[in-house]
Amino acid sequence: MIKIVYEPQSTRAAAYDDDICIGESTYSNSETMWIIDHTEVNENYGGKGIASQLVEELVNQARSSAVKILPLCPFANREFQKKKEYADVKL
Repeated sequence: MIKIVYEPQSTRAAAYDDDICIGESTYSNSETMWIIDHTEVNENYGGKGIASQLVEELVNQARSSAVKILPLCPFANREFQKKKEYADVKL
């Protein structure tokens, strides 16, 4: 079973299959803004929506932390364009 975990000490959301990290979405941060700079999932897990779940986790965490997101990562940027419900956290 795939588990998505927010890891603020590593400034990322990570996807795990059991104890194996199979993907991550990383960000740099300040008190008011996060910049999503990279999203990647192991090719063996492609097409399962894991990358979308990683970005969604960062969006949810940004909301609870009252910060905005600048999605520089091409994948994250496409997610923000597709999902208008992310507009409240987009910088």
